[in-house]
Amino acid sequence: MLSRNWSRRVAAVALLLISIGLAAKASYIPAKALLAKGLIENAWDRTLEDGERHTPWSWADHWPVARLTVPSQGIDKLILNGAQGNSLAFAPGAMTEFAQPGTVGTAIVGGHRDTDFSFLKDLVLGDELRLQTATGEWQNYEVMAFDVVDGRNAHIETTSQGQSLLLVTCYPFDALVPGGPLRYVVSTRRVF
Repeated sequence: MLSRNWSRRVAAVALLLISIGLAAKASYIPAKALLAKGLIENAWDRTLEDGERHTPWSWADHWPVARLTVPSQGIDKLILNGAQGNSLAFAPGAMTEFAQPGTVGTAIVGGHRDTDFSFLKDLVLGDELRLQTATGEWQNYEVMAFDVVDGRNAHIETTSQGQSLLLVTCYPFDALVPGGPLRYVVSTRRVF
């Protein structure tokens, strides 16, 4: 009788420990994302204070370069330099081979369709976007067009004399398999 009770207790403790382990593993990525967001916000605040680049953590190869808001939707996103996987995991990224957000020319910012840029599907023509530069200046942009392009052979015109901002994400938004060739492009222009 004692052996049976002891076996049940051991099994219950083992199941409890396994459950705790699974819960800890499941909460690791969301906790890491929340911590990263706070560190990126802190780096942005330091950039606004002194105008210097600040990485969110010592080994990061990216840093915040702008803040994008969409007042009509309550969206507030920091934009990192570079649109490669290691930065897009944390926030939208500005493609470094084009104009930087807030400067003359066409800036291109990419983000994941199922996280940071899921709101793109809800934008409408004429929506206002606001961009804060590293100097703290706020600029207003207006949504001008939406396009779906094939990323394998699309050519995006970037010779604008003014300031424009293209927001790009994978398409369709509800695709079961990520990483297809289609891209959803939101074209905006600066308004004064």
